[in-house]
Amino acid sequence: MFLERKDLYVKSVQRTVIWMGKRQETVEDVPCGNTVAMVGLDQFVTKNATLTNEKEVDAHPIRAMKYSVSPCKVASDLPKLVEGLKRLAKSYPMVVCTIEESGEHIVAGAGELHLEICLKDLQEDFMGGAEIIKSDPAVSFRETVFEKSSRIVMSKSPNKHNRLHMEARPLEEGLAKAIDEGRIGPRDDPKVRSKILAEEFGWDKDLDKKIWCFGPETTDPNMVVDMCKGVQYLNEIKDSVVAGFQWASKEGALAEENMRGICFEVCDVALHADAIHRGGGQIIPTARRVIYASQLTAKPRLLEPLSLAEIQAPEQALGGIYSVLNQKRGHVFEEMQRPCTPLYNIKAYLPVVESFGFSSTLRAATSGQAFPQCVFDHWDLMSSDPLEPGTQAVTLVGEIRRRKGLKEQMTPLSEFEDKL
Repeated sequence: MFLERKDLYVKSVQRTVIWMGKRQETVEDVPCGNTVAMVGLDQFVTKNATLTNEKEVDAHPIRAMKYSVSPCKVASDLPKLVEGLKRLAKSYPMVVCTIEESGEHIVAGAGELHLEICLKDLQEDFMGGAEIIKSDPAVSFRETVFEKSSRIVMSKSPNKHNRLHMEARPLEEGLAKAIDEGRIGPRDDPKVRSKILAEEFGWDKDLDKKIWCFGPETTDPNMVVDMCKGVQYLNEIKDSVVAGFQWASKEGALAEENMRGICFEVCDVALHADAIHRGGGQIIPTARRVIYASQLTAKPRLLEPLSLAEIQAPEQALGGIYSVLNQKRGHVFEEMQRPCTPLYNIKAYLPVVESFGFSSTLRAATSGQAFPQCVFDHWDLMSSDPLEPGTQAVTLVGEIRRRKGLKEQMTPLSEFEDKL
């Protein structure tokens, strides 16, 4: 029996083998603490899985890892590519392969060197040396809001019979991280979740019951909260609003990047009395438009990923390290000498978008004496306004939209908001 996070498969294991150097030895059973290979499960297992011979109700699947990676584009028309990407995703646990609407294939990895090795293996081992066309590495960003919406926005359904009123606000500090860590989520006990929200984040105790959903992917740090009073037929459109929210939060209004740390409040709803005029086809696109309108009226901002860079080096190399970090917009927050050694440990936050070529630049500046190690740490708010011409954020949004094949100019607020 094979149990995955979402699906359950009943499958017989064909063979159980252990590796003895280059040879495989078939065995009937293996004692605890040994590494074993099982033949016949590759159709269902990609990254991780839980194997069990228990009944479904008694099995306890191990929670899957959450990967935090940034994409690099790869495009090719060779039929070997799709099969090669499947084999690459199975071989490397920290690689995620997806396909864009434009037909380009995205290989997401844990860093510049990791991606370089993955693409080399993809071309030489998994595709038999076939040529591939690859673009420069790209970094994923997140979209958020800086303040509460300047006004309540309203959008009408295509048939003009339904109206949704909504506003957006940023989540309280630390709440997005708590949702990422799984302390708060859609499947929590309402009493426990209400207590955490009230005590740590200052929420009203009754407000927790009005959370409709989290998103995107139903668990990420954005949410929709019902603030309506005395509205008829509200429960009938809840699923449609949630579907529109999942769609919009996956592709934000600025550059179709995932949203993060935004709470959307449903303030009022005006619905047609006849159920046939308020179906999903009318409400879902309306919910998406009103969510975009509320995002654009709440001072939208970009969040950029920051890596934690740990660097070990002797004292004479410190000047070169600080010089490179200043060039790359790095921020040193800890410098400590290791006891009884001439080496220093330096910890700094480094924007991922600036990290390409960081290792080689650092080695050149320190004559190879510095040893850096980078790992994703957190998302940081970019101060520049993506709606104000000439700012760094506008340039960045334009580059992301060009890369995704979108119109370079953002869709204006007037396209999402309707007037009374």
